Amino acid sequence: MSRQLTWGGVFLRFLFALLIVFLSYNPEGYSYYHWGVENFFPFTPLKLIAGILLVIGWVIFVRATLRSLGTVGLVLVTGLCGAILWLMIDSGWTSEDSLRFYTYAGLIIITVLLTVGMSWSHIRRNLSGQYDMDDVDNDD
Repeated sequence: MSRQLTWGGVFLRFLFALLIVFLSYNPEGYSYYHWGVENFFPFTPLKLIAGILLVIGWVIFVRATLRSLGTVGLVLVTGLCGAILWLMIDSGWTSEDSLRFYTYAGLIIITVLLTVGMSWSHIRRNLSGQYDMDDVDNDD
């Protein structure tokens, strides 16, 4: 079975990571945090189901990211995102005191981390030809 990574696959990973991050919290007030946490009462089954689905999404993405990138990879990707953010500020593309900008930038950085983490095993396999232990199929 061919498990080639495509731009479409990366985009889907990005889209799902974006959904998980922005459905969990966003500065516009339309998120699980604003609906389910700030307005906890009345607690309804729908709030519980939505919360559990978000936790499932987070667990899938975070576990895959931690296993794929490791500590060094997380630091490198975060550093790269931080350097890009610094470049944007240094170039005058945004104000240094824009809290809204920093909130969105943080959410996008988390989204990029999760996307890279979900895609990295495929990228590494394509570049080096080396498989992760989880990628090897057993023909038992």
